[in-house]
Formats: sequence, structure tokens, C-alpha cells
Amino acid sequence: MLSDSMEVRGGAAETGIAMSKQSGKGMYLVALLLFLGGVGYLTYTGFSENSVYFLNVSEALAAPADQLKAARLFGTVAEDGLTPAEDGLGVRFKLEDKDHAATTLWVEYRGAVPDTFKAGAEVIVEGGVADPGACFQAKTLMTKCPSKYQKENRG
Repeated sequence: MLSDSMEVRGGAAETGIAMSKQSGKGMYLVALLLFLGGVGYLTYTGFSENSVYFLNVSEALAAPADQLKAARLFGTVAEDGLTPAEDGLGVRFKLEDKDHAATTLWVEYRGAVPDTFKAGAEVIVEGGVADPGACFQAKTLMTKCPSKYQKENRG
């Protein structure tokens, strides 16, 4: 009788150890799945928030409104319509298409204007349009200065 009770206790102890090993593996599996899900979510949101369309002016005017909520535009500052902000920080100007000067888009930028910004300068603006038909609200304004990057003529 004593040996029967020991066998039962021994069997229960072995079953308990086996169950704790299985639950430990399950916890690791659950933790791994949660970790991979978190990394996947962060990767997806990181790429979707930082992805913007790079368009010229004519492409931007032809694009659907949802593409212009976050876009990067390239063009030339038009000769007319260039007005600095009243408080000195920012500018409002027409952005011309590089290939079709008659195609323009109004851009408003609030912030420090680069020294090389002037009429006729090639610029890249990044921002978006909140309402269809509204002015493009630029968050960043970068000017391109090709003379700094061209080789000097050594004639």
C-alpha cells in the first residue's frame, strides 16, 4: 500500500514537471509573437508616416487630393507673386513647373528662408494641402544651388 501511494505521488510529480516545461515554452512563444508583432507594427507605421510623393508642379496639380496631403514638390520660384511674410519668418510664392513655366502652384512657407532663395531659384518644398484647391503648406524649404556643385571651367 505504501508503494502504491509513492507511485501515484511520483506520477503526479512527473506530470507537474512536464506541464511546467510546456507552459514555459508557451510563454516564450507568446513573448516572441508579441515582440515580432510590435516590431512589425513599428516598421509599418514608420514607413507609412515617412513616405511622401516626389512630384513636379504639373504632376501635383493632376494628382488626387490624398496624394497631396504629404508630398515633396520640385520647381522654380516664379518671378511674380514672391511676397515675404509680414513678421519676416516665411514667404508666399508661386512654384513653377520646371518644364512648363505657365503651370504654377501657390506655396506658403513659415520659417527661416534660406539665403539662396530668390526668384528663379530651383527649390524643393515638403508639406501638404489640407483642402483641395488650397495653397500648398510647406513645412520645409530647400534651395538648389547648381553653381556650387559644377566644375569650374579650366579654359
